[in-house]
Amino acid sequence: MIALFSAVIPVGCIVLIGFIAGKTLIIDRQTISRLLLYVLFPILIIDTLYRTTLTPQNMAGMGIGFILTYILLCLVAWAIARYLNLSRSTEKSLIATTSLSNVGNMGLSVTLLALGEAGLERAIVYLIAWNLVVLITAPAIIKGGGWQSSLKFTLKLPLFWSIIAALVLYALPIKLPFNIDEGLNLVAESAIPLGLLLLGLEIAESQWKISLYEVGASFLRLIGGAIIAYSVGSLLRLSDLDLQVLILQSAMPTAITAFLMVNEFGGDQVRTARVVVVSTILSFLTLPLVLWGIKAIA
Repeated sequence: MIALFSAVIPVGCIVLIGFIAGKTLIIDRQTISRLLLYVLFPILIIDTLYRTTLTPQNMAGMGIGFILTYILLCLVAWAIARYLNLSRSTEKSLIATTSLSNVGNMGLSVTLLALGEAGLERAIVYLIAWNLVVLITAPAIIKGGGWQSSLKFTLKLPLFWSIIAALVLYALPIKLPFNIDEGLNLVAESAIPLGLLLLGLEIAESQWKISLYEVGASFLRLIGGAIIAYSVGSLLRLSDLDLQVLILQSAMPTAITAFLMVNEFGGDQVRTARVVVVSTILSFLTLPLVLWGIKAIA
């Protein structure tokens, strides 16, 4: 159990530092967010795929596992919203907070600490699939249309083009000259801790008001994601490590991307923001349980 908490506590400490900084300093969070989105995470993706030892079969299994999990989570959230007769605005928010997990700054950190470099490689594949699928489909799902505009939006993001560049480097035996790969690696290593600090800053700025909806939506994301991922991974007969990463990444709290999507394309912004905060806090209770579960299947 100590080893399991050791994978979560360092993440919590960095988030706590960000929280304290947010309460004591005046920090431009938008600039940090843009730095992560447009610079650091694209470089992290390129650096990791350039160095990866994963086979195409590993990558295909993880990608398909994510896509099926994502689709099922969207359908489950939609069905629950209809059953509870939630408003259209709240329905959009529930779909967003259920299907969009924090697989970047938090997911990569926990996976690295819990499952090592081999786990991180697979988590990066999950993140790539997440970006490709979510950035194309989520705007259309939340907005209720606009697939063409969603595609145009995706093509403008450096993340998309970094994925293309990373796949080229992965597929071709290209050796970067002048130790460029070492420079990329130095920049890439700053992405995860800075992302966790930003998460702490976001929590520090959030308004505290929790209802049954926020708690229920949070557990749907944290526990529901893990259960569906386990079912999908078992159906696909993924290897132990692939299955562990699929479950762990799918058990992460709601990503700040959910709020950004709802804010841009429609939905209950206030409830979405609260679920982001509540699910993040609750994840420090649920993730040790998920880690214990995935260790048991190894």
